[in-house]
Amino acid sequence: MKKDVRSKKLLGMYERMVLIRKYEERIYYLFLEGAMPGSIHQSHGQEASAVGILYDLRDDDYMGSTHRPAGHDLAKGVSLKSMMCEMFAKANGCCGAKGGAMHTGDITKGVIPANAIVAGNMPIMVGIALGAKMRGTDQVAVSYFGDGATNEGAFHEALNGAAIWKAGVIFVCENNLYGASTPIRTTCLLANPAADRGPAYGIPSEVVDGNDVIAVNEAMDRAVSRARAGEGPTILELKTYRIPGHSRSDACAYRTREEEAEWAAKDPIKRLAAVLVDEKVATAVELEAIDERIEQEVEDSVEFAKNSPDPKPEDAFRHVYWEERNN
Repeated sequence: MKKDVRSKKLLGMYERMVLIRKYEERIYYLFLEGAMPGSIHQSHGQEASAVGILYDLRDDDYMGSTHRPAGHDLAKGVSLKSMMCEMFAKANGCCGAKGGAMHTGDITKGVIPANAIVAGNMPIMVGIALGAKMRGTDQVAVSYFGDGATNEGAFHEALNGAAIWKAGVIFVCENNLYGASTPIRTTCLLANPAADRGPAYGIPSEVVDGNDVIAVNEAMDRAVSRARAGEGPTILELKTYRIPGHSRSDACAYRTREEEAEWAAKDPIKRLAAVLVDEKVATAVELEAIDERIEQEVEDSVEFAKNSPDPKPEDAFRHVYWEERNN
């Protein structure tokens, strides 16, 4: 990759990761203030697994997320304002105020509304990838899941189906060591609960440092090349860590402070910032200016959402059954 192209891409990935971080930080305090309904599951610390995987995908490629979808959605290009409107349950939210924090998405960006069921999106994304293959397109589908999903039946069914059909789906395991509060080491004896199971289904698998956005992006490039060439699925197991708890009510009593400090030192945004400075792509001052600009964009989206219209009562009856479009 030419230096100028690489520099532009690294800066773009940095901005996308900062956007996710700033968005979720603002959401956190809005929920604490009681300004928003529902609950939140944050991906603070896992931004590289979102951006590295999704940054280069096309709008017509598909992505299925989990109960922790905000980072994935923003990484795939879902509008910041539409996401914020969804959080405020506004009519012009990305899901028309029907999704909330756990079910965001935007089909125009290839983002299937998130599925909060553990491993729930995996068979769906296999079906979507199979559909693309039957249509003769080179679209790929990405299925995100956590380490806890690897013990679900849907995980194994999805892998087997994708393998035998050579569906162009990339299975992305965000292994953050815990399924809610349960350590994966207590429920699976494999060092890599997703990747180590790949060979049993004939699926190529990679284990990647999930806090290194460059390494994640390079692994994704290999997986996408295979999928677009009709060579079938790939499993990418990203070793990462969520800095907050499972949800905003989780005090993380099951984790040691030493473990948290160890992973905080591997912050993916700080790691990429160090690369940008080291390669003279940007100075620390320039990166700080980027951070401030994005923080203002997030604040502007909050004001936009607060002043946006509420849904109409009759909207509750829309999207229940199939509706024929006039266009």
